[in-house]
Amino acid sequence: MKCLKNVKTNEIVRVTDKEAYNMAGITWKYIAKSEWKATRPVASEKQVEEAEKKEVTISEKALKRKKLKEKQRA
Repeated sequence: MKCLKNVKTNEIVRVTDKEAYNMAGITWKYIAKSEWKATRPVASEKQVEEAEKKEVTISEKALKRKKLKEKQRA
């Protein structure tokens, strides 16, 4: 994966190596990944909480499946 920046519009994209090779030239220039990361939005507390809830939900589902399998075997 490579990061490219459009010289005219300052748009930053992350593409595969092959795509980057084809795009690089007069309008697109290679940039550091750190510059690409700086333009990405920072995860808010709400997004972090939602991710934690999903992990708990997945764990709960796994436990229910395990109990059900044990029950069926008995």
